[in-house]
Amino acid sequence: MKPCLLAVLLTLGALPAAAAEGSARPDVVATFSIAAADPETGEVGVAVASRFFAVGSVVPYVRAGVGAIATQANVNGRYGSRGLELLAAGTAPGQVVKQLTGEDPDSSARQLGVVSAKGASATFTGPGATAWAGGRTGKSYAIQGNILTGADVVEAMERAFLSTKGDLAERMLAAMLAGDAKGGDSRGRQSAALVVARPQGGFGGYTDRFIDVRVDDHVQPLKELRRLVGIGRVNAYWNLAWTAHTQKRPADALPLIERTASAAERDAKAILPEVLYDLAVIRSSAGKQAEALQALRRAVRGNPKLATQARQDRDLEVLRKAPGFERALKR
Repeated sequence: MKPCLLAVLLTLGALPAAAAEGSARPDVVATFSIAAADPETGEVGVAVASRFFAVGSVVPYVRAGVGAIATQANVNGRYGSRGLELLAAGTAPGQVVKQLTGEDPDSSARQLGVVSAKGASATFTGPGATAWAGGRTGKSYAIQGNILTGADVVEAMERAFLSTKGDLAERMLAAMLAGDAKGGDSRGRQSAALVVARPQGGFGGYTDRFIDVRVDDHVQPLKELRRLVGIGRVNAYWNLAWTAHTQKRPADALPLIERTASAAERDAKAILPEVLYDLAVIRSSAGKQAEALQALRRAVRGNPKLATQARQDRDLEVLRKAPGFERALKR
């Protein structure tokens, strides 16, 4: 086989299905996305969906205290890493866009959304991006997409983001679902992702990665993303609560674990017993022994194996002395 023909076949074999069918240029990552910030909580994030495998591995870049960037449409990954460097140095999002695209000879085919941690924003769509392509910006958000069914996709995303109550993940997810309902990527659906960074939001407070969920290949990626984001939010707030508990901050830990338990009731029933167990621990450390026993009773009913742990756990040493402790461990 001739080398040139082999190279062509290898390239075609690596294309997304829709691109191989001729509906889009093979080097284009068609997506719709939102980069956003919540200056009050310090959260920054990106949510994205596409008819492209593992879009979450190429589009979102986030850093707590700095900002969020979505780089797409003939993706230049340097836009993400370099863009965050510029934001960290105090460069305004609009100037970040100008600098990145000005240094890039192929910027006409790119698309970019930039939001600073303080809420300034900018979006860019090069004239060579595949239609429909465009974006919208406002305080704390930049929305953009290419190879979409129409402008109504980004318009619906904007309305949903602005009208939805809740934390940043909930608002970005609402925007993505609204965009998908309007048709989203004109080629179809394959992958989606949502990432949120928050100061000390990672496990144990050691990193900023608060929520990080991806759907790399799925027939209904945004439906699956919604499920994973629900679980991801439970784990994120659970981690914040437990970090506060280990740092001897019960006044901070208690409302966080109460919020976690409420969210788990709705979105993560499979891990609800373990959440309730930690609810019992934190309630006990806050001096709420009766409420702690109630939580422990529900935890053991959901997972009887937790009774053995409860009898040995140093975190429940005070609660073990309370009347009704052993009754709480019976199914």
